[in-house]
Amino acid sequence: MKSLLPLLLLGLVGAPSFALDFAPSKEKPPEPMREFRGAWIATVHNIDWPSRRGLSGAQQRAEMVQLLDLAAQSGLNAVILQVRTECDALYRSSIEPWSYWLSGRMGVGPSDGYDPLQFATKEAHKRGLEMHAWFNPFRASASESSIKTSNHITKRHSGAILSSGTQKWVNPGTDLARQRAIQVMNDVTRRYDIDAIHIDDYFYPYPKFVNKVAYDQFDDSRTYQRYRSGGGRLSLKDWRRSQIDRFVSEMYTSTKAIKPWVKVGISPFGIWKPGIPRTTEARLDAYDHLAADSRKWLQQGWVDYFSPQLYWRIDPPEQSFRTLVEWWNGQNSKKRHLWPGIASSRVMSKEDPGRPASEMLRQIDLTRKHRSPMGPGHLHWSIKALKENKGGLRNALPQSYQQPALVPASPWLGSATPSPVYLSPSVEGGSIRLDFQAGAQQARWKLVQVKEGRSWRTLPLIRAEQQNLLLPGQPSAFSVRHVSPTGALSVPTVLQVR
Repeated sequence: MKSLLPLLLLGLVGAPSFALDFAPSKEKPPEPMREFRGAWIATVHNIDWPSRRGLSGAQQRAEMVQLLDLAAQSGLNAVILQVRTECDALYRSSIEPWSYWLSGRMGVGPSDGYDPLQFATKEAHKRGLEMHAWFNPFRASASESSIKTSNHITKRHSGAILSSGTQKWVNPGTDLARQRAIQVMNDVTRRYDIDAIHIDDYFYPYPKFVNKVAYDQFDDSRTYQRYRSGGGRLSLKDWRRSQIDRFVSEMYTSTKAIKPWVKVGISPFGIWKPGIPRTTEARLDAYDHLAADSRKWLQQGWVDYFSPQLYWRIDPPEQSFRTLVEWWNGQNSKKRHLWPGIASSRVMSKEDPGRPASEMLRQIDLTRKHRSPMGPGHLHWSIKALKENKGGLRNALPQSYQQPALVPASPWLGSATPSPVYLSPSVEGGSIRLDFQAGAQQARWKLVQVKEGRSWRTLPLIRAEQQNLLLPGQPSAFSVRHVSPTGALSVPTVLQVR
């Protein structure tokens, strides 16, 4: 029998009587587990999605749904989808052309007119997954096979383009490079219902190594000389770092000016400098070669989450996952989220043929031990490792993901508590149906927990705007809370079943 009025229940004095099937309860459900569990979905070179160029819109959507189902079923709560690979767009854009990796021809979008980012975001949210839009800020050409359109940045602003081996780069020393990258990220932040923007480790191009010696393939001497002629006094490497520092700072500030709750995440090379911490060795010096002073960005609070690519095993001292995650945790003076990237794709791979799936479970345990105050987290590189079940990894993950987890809250982005959930319960065909009242403007999700026997179980998140839900099983009680965009929880609406 359906109750006649929506219910707002949490120890209210003088609450009205309700239908016999349900009664208000003063029982407090447990706080849900908090942990970020993400996976990258790379589009460049069709690494993860779409599986090949030229698929129909229906085929692309089917593959995306398959990946999102896989993510949700594997226990993840977020995906990081690459939407800009080479100054292109895997979404409808008036600034940059459609990506070559979709149709096989840059500038040609899906044949049926759908918008991949809009579709993926909506489908991710249906499954309780956050959607993080991943951008490459400065790479202008990842492949010589992708013929660039007349409106591509390499054609319209050729003077700002420099070569790096077989690739092309928008010169990070120019205002154009910084302004264009921020422009497209701001455009996506305004127009799409994303949860975060994300950049990886590509700042200045990687050098070429010959006999372990690094050779810079990027000749920005003219730009640097203009800087010096204008009175600049920084060395070349310090000047390059200052350009990237400015970009990171402005990227963060501009995002917050548009939607303060949208997170900003960076996933830099996992070693800040060779020799730091003391036992660490690295051929690549990201601080010098890539102009990436990533520790500074973390300590300045120019990120909401920081995901250093800690792709090495736990035990070797030269590049030790354990040592590096401990060190990065010690640098996190602003108490931002620290969610390392883990190389699940290296399980039983040519790169690391003996790496077992158990290595990744041990690394997840270490991210929980060395965590930021709001909760642990990690990102799998990449979702293909789960799709292919590398070394039995997907089968092993339930050991680490024994219950669903909420993304840790980000109170520095807003700590306002959303309104409680108003609902009308009823019995439908032996199940309990919850009908939700609309109007929770501050909410992003609904969190549902059910009590079975003496134990509470957390269900996967549902969208705040979802209108109803059939509860599985035969719970003796249930609780529903709103979750804000920054992760704050409302007071629970709790009912017991009579």
